[in-house]
Amino acid sequence: MNFLYPGFLFALLSVAIPVIIHLFNFRKFKKVYFSNVQLLKEVEQQNSSKEKLKNLLILFSRILALIFLVLAFAQPYIPLNHQKIAALNNSVSIYIDNSYSMEAINTDGNLLDEAKRRAKELVKGFGVNDRFQLLTNDFEGKHQRLLNEEEFLKALDDVKISPSNRNLQQILNRQGNVLTGSANKYSFLISDFQNNIAPAKKLETKTGIQYSFLKLNATALANVAVDSVWMLSPNHQPGANEKLVVQLKNYSEEEAINIPLKLTINNQQKGLSSVTIPAGKTKKDTLSFSGLKSGWQKGGISIKDFPVTFDDSLSFSFKVDESLPVLSINGATAGNFIKALFAADKYYKLTENAESNINYSNFADFGLIVLNGLKNPSTGLAQQLKAYLKTGGSVVIFPDLDADIQAYNSFLGSLSLPLIQNLNTTVTKVDKIDLQHPIFRTVFEEIPKNLDLPTVNRYFSFGENNTSNKENIMSLPGGKLFFSKYGIGNGQVYLSSTGLNTNDGNFARHPVFVPLMYRLTLNSGIENALYYNLGNDNTLASKRINLGKNQSLKLTSNNFETIPEIRQVDGKTLIYTADQVKKSGFYKLSLADSLIAVYSFNNGRSESDMHYLTKAELDNLAEKSNLKIYDTDKDAVKLIAGTNKIGQTLWKLCLILSLIFIAAEILLIRFFNNPKKTI
Repeated sequence: MNFLYPGFLFALLSVAIPVIIHLFNFRKFKKVYFSNVQLLKEVEQQNSSKEKLKNLLILFSRILALIFLVLAFAQPYIPLNHQKIAALNNSVSIYIDNSYSMEAINTDGNLLDEAKRRAKELVKGFGVNDRFQLLTNDFEGKHQRLLNEEEFLKALDDVKISPSNRNLQQILNRQGNVLTGSANKYSFLISDFQNNIAPAKKLETKTGIQYSFLKLNATALANVAVDSVWMLSPNHQPGANEKLVVQLKNYSEEEAINIPLKLTINNQQKGLSSVTIPAGKTKKDTLSFSGLKSGWQKGGISIKDFPVTFDDSLSFSFKVDESLPVLSINGATAGNFIKALFAADKYYKLTENAESNINYSNFADFGLIVLNGLKNPSTGLAQQLKAYLKTGGSVVIFPDLDADIQAYNSFLGSLSLPLIQNLNTTVTKVDKIDLQHPIFRTVFEEIPKNLDLPTVNRYFSFGENNTSNKENIMSLPGGKLFFSKYGIGNGQVYLSSTGLNTNDGNFARHPVFVPLMYRLTLNSGIENALYYNLGNDNTLASKRINLGKNQSLKLTSNNFETIPEIRQVDGKTLIYTADQVKKSGFYKLSLADSLIAVYSFNNGRSESDMHYLTKAELDNLAEKSNLKIYDTDKDAVKLIAGTNKIGQTLWKLCLILSLIFIAAEILLIRFFNNPKKTI
């Protein structure tokens, strides 16, 4: 047993008072002479031994009453797990959930306001020498220290709703970093305990800390959110038709009917729609727009859904380029088909390198690299291409069928591509084309019954043991490879089994070749993220940015400016924002007066699901003897009393015992061994 306020134990010296009174309370008798005892009408008779017993019992009652009264002020308690806590002061960490879900309303009002009120009640239950940590989802540096009561209450009033969110294990780990030393350590988590706060596995706690979860109860709300958006093509041409896919999610148990949907680009309305979403399901809608000029575009998707509105809009940004750079590395007998193809459209900017004079340093500048009829591709080229593919680049390989097969296999093996088995010289016709592949999906308005496909005079046969990363675009009879896509690293390689020379077949002159190469090129290149989420995504990606001496990048927005840390990795530049970006919106990345990129930040969607963990589910997550869970609707009185902080308190019992012994003293004085009266 320990005492919360052991200083009051000095008052036990007051026990000496009733003892002194008892010792010095001697009754002195005086003889009175009467002429005749018959003059006395009554004589009181008393038993001397019983009188002494009565006095002793009264003394013990007074002593015990004083002892238990002093103990009640000292507030004895039994530590949890019967652990002795020697420290006199307490270190207390109180986590306030300030995520978007805490804007919900219950019978007591706003959940965040209720959480603050509960925190104030907890603090008042501790002593003046105790210290407190205030923790929120922001995980700010200023919250990594202990405060006195006045400082804590002032910091508590400044807590606002934040787009950040954390899971339980992250919160407990953060509190554990502060709750150290010899003080009594207490952890409180005040939250609505939305489903997304649950960690992936059982909670890990420290044995020296007493944990308490205070669950606030919110009214369940229906909610529809703009879940995500993406473009069908990573490249965007000025004035071209664009398609944007929007995914909406209905988190409620009822169908959402005719939810209005609006698309804006650069503050101009570009599309309208309405969507009906079944209960608990997602729904995709495709919006088309055009007429964009070159440069960075600021877009937005919005819906109308009440009362939860923080996830009703999603902003995004992308760049419309004046041109798309393409590199063609040509063999000695490659021909001019690639040059003629891309020269026909000024949007494509073609650069050509001879096989004997390849500039490896600028691979990252190109959206597509074509290997056209290389005679002897080296493993050095393969290594450079692997680095390029790692950044998300695209490569097309048209082999030279007269090349040395062993040399080609060394090159293909370095890229983890299938190896050549032999050269087949039997005239064959392509018998299958995947018209549902993204490259061909919107090319043909009507598909003829007898589709004319390329003819092949000779081709390489490949041995394919692993086809998990393969997509057949066009195939020869028997499912043999003719033109297929392979996912390599973060990029893709398009491998042809034949070359573009007229001796190899009519592939280069066939009508399907032009849309194949154009659509392939438009779907190639490094696709930048359309948007990032606040609180989660702290690393931005960009094409490689070359900085001169004493130059630095700036990330700016309205009343915001920071110089981010950058790193050059795999041919691209990574920009680290840490936790500096706090508000949703558009942010410009600049180098001196030059605009490099525009990034869009949105509130995360993890808070959109307005469902909560039950007390039973929290118990199942915890399963710890030093972790208690309280429902604030049912356990409010207990929380105010503070019994959840220090295990089993005994001050009430001491007060009751003190009153019992005071009552015993009164009863002894009044009823014990009353003197008999005789006449």
